Amino acid sequence: MADVRTVVVPDGLDGERVDAALARMLGFSRTKAAELVEAGDVLLDDVVPDKATRVTGGALLEVTIPAPAEPARIVAETIDGLTIVFDDDDLVVVDKPVGVAAHPSPGWTGPTVIGGLAGLGYRIATSGAAERQGVVHRLDVGTTGLMVVAKSERAYADLKQQFRVRSVDKVYHALVQGHPDPSSGTIDAPIDRHPTHDYRWAVVQGGKPSITHYETLEAFPHASLLQIHLETGRTHQIRVHMSALRHPCVGDATYGADPTLTKRLGLTRQWLHAHGLAFDHPSTGERLSFVSPYPPDLALALERIRTW
Repeated sequence: MADVRTVVVPDGLDGERVDAALARMLGFSRTKAAELVEAGDVLLDDVVPDKATRVTGGALLEVTIPAPAEPARIVAETIDGLTIVFDDDDLVVVDKPVGVAAHPSPGWTGPTVIGGLAGLGYRIATSGAAERQGVVHRLDVGTTGLMVVAKSERAYADLKQQFRVRSVDKVYHALVQGHPDPSSGTIDAPIDRHPTHDYRWAVVQGGKPSITHYETLEAFPHASLLQIHLETGRTHQIRVHMSALRHPCVGDATYGADPTLTKRLGLTRQWLHAHGLAFDHPSTGERLSFVSPYPPDLALALERIRTW
């Protein structure tokens, strides 16, 4: 059953965006607050606002919080190309193939890392939301590479903390269009949901702090191979930041990639790979470091562009 809450905007929040005010008053995340506004579940003085609407002190906010959906059922499945890189009592590191989501989610009917692990007989931590138990970080469906999943509750808590304090080293390789100038640098630009396009994110004033470090490994006539270190881990962060610089990942149609170049290289997704992952083992404290080779589609595209 839906939960309806009515609150009066305090004077101290006068001028705040409605999603930000809602998040602060009811303890939601900004993302959750924005989703409620976009779904039409929020009334501001009996009018449906958009998330950028500014509130005034004394205004009345009525929020309808839908009943929680039934958690997605984790189905054990066999996934070609899902490789176990490391496994012990606390955690498992996998090399995720393209076309596989990290965990079940509404609207996704394809394979998942969690389902693949279940199919292999793995029991993972029960901490976290029902559909993403044991998952401490995620990769996009169209991004390949390294992921760590917690098997013990202690490992889940420890790894989440390592990601929170940014002690995990996440290294990506990306083939981007053109040549970033400077060839190495840092992108410090906040990210939030795109104001007009569903399923996209964008550099947005007032978004979540997002920091990406990059350096050029190779330059080609039409593109550059970058090594990228993420300081934060926002949804689509690399794709959004590179697109904002007008150097989208090659093959990334969602964020403005050139379809002609994509076709010439034989790509059907963004050229983006989680190449390296390093963190401290939750039990031993030993620093673990892993490297993933390029999958065949990305390796072939790189070989082609090198010969032009």
